[in-house]
Amino acid sequence: MYQPLAEILRPKSLKEVIGQQHLIADGGPFAVMTQPRSMILWGPPGVGKTTLALLLANSWNCHIIKLSAVFSGVKEIREALAVAEARKNELLTATNVVLFIDEIHRFNKAQQDSFLHHLEDGSIVIIGATTENPSFELNNALLSRVHVYSLEPLTKNDLEVLLTRAQQRTNLIFDDEAKHLLLDMADGDARRLLNVLEVLLAAKQQNINKELLIKLTPNFLRKFDNGGDEFYNQISALHKSIRGSDPDAALYWLCRMLDGGADPLYLGRRILRIAWEDIGLADLNAQTVALNALNTYERLGSPEGELALASAVVYLAVTPKSNSTDVAFSRAKQMVATHGTHQVPLHLRNAPTKLMAEFNYGKEYKYAHDFSEHYVPNENYWPDTINKAKLYQPSKQGLEQRIAARLEFLRALDAKHKN
Repeated sequence: MYQPLAEILRPKSLKEVIGQQHLIADGGPFAVMTQPRSMILWGPPGVGKTTLALLLANSWNCHIIKLSAVFSGVKEIREALAVAEARKNELLTATNVVLFIDEIHRFNKAQQDSFLHHLEDGSIVIIGATTENPSFELNNALLSRVHVYSLEPLTKNDLEVLLTRAQQRTNLIFDDEAKHLLLDMADGDARRLLNVLEVLLAAKQQNINKELLIKLTPNFLRKFDNGGDEFYNQISALHKSIRGSDPDAALYWLCRMLDGGADPLYLGRRILRIAWEDIGLADLNAQTVALNALNTYERLGSPEGELALASAVVYLAVTPKSNSTDVAFSRAKQMVATHGTHQVPLHLRNAPTKLMAEFNYGKEYKYAHDFSEHYVPNENYWPDTINKAKLYQPSKQGLEQRIAARLEFLRALDAKHKN
């Protein structure tokens, strides 16, 4: 009977687990965990979430019920909870059922809430596995009743140990180039590595070199969880590299995301946002460069248009930075949100009709272009019932140096003509 390599090589004890030493090493939380505990195992695919869940449940001598949130609905949840209730009533042990839920983030709020009572009365212990950030995907009520453990991608050394174990159970032989390529293709994911080995076994190949590996596995691209937690980690790294004025790191993260299958148009829109958020008025050309890059990609597509995105990333990384406008905008929004409604002063109101003029709309308004420097010293443009606030404070970067100088000049005019 055929058995997948993943099942053949699945560890039988915590000591056989590859990676996750921060959890399973002597003195680690899993090594000393002797009593059942509800938890969420959070980590990328292929790092051992299911294996660890089953090993822990077996070590507690509990009955295991497996659910997949991808395939299970209300019916399966009710059946599992009914089994748990029955075992609780039959046995003296309060907690004797471990409910393992794969992809637990796929359950909606109502489905997640259905477990709360049974967690409270001790009918079940839940071990949930997820690739998504629990803070965003799981209800607060459920999160407050479980402990979250973060699992890390497997290192190349971890994957090499797994490959050695697999070779001991198969007839596969790799030269050095093929071995290094295979470990790169796995990209921290044990399941990906074993899937490649399954392809090679099905092709009845034994001696594997780099060329043969590429020929037999052309579709094994570097993994990229588009829209998932790793996606946002990488876009954050790209954004912060540009903000930190490191063009080399910024290019690296751009290429990582393109290589992994991220939508270049999304990246272009994000680059345009960075131009306004982190450069702003320090260099108005930055927004033009970013917008032109986005437009270029829309016209040329991939791969030609990607050069425009790369050029924009480099430009944004090396140009002066300022978030003064972003900060000022946030201050203004906060001010509006925390103050009551203030009337527009009469002199600032428009008077397109005779009636409005009779009500003094626009009366005593001073037209700035009629004054020296096209500026009315000490004019008030705020509501009469609110104190003026200094929201925008330009930096000393790029064009904002000139803006700061202009504002200082106008303040000097105010002081000169002050009554």
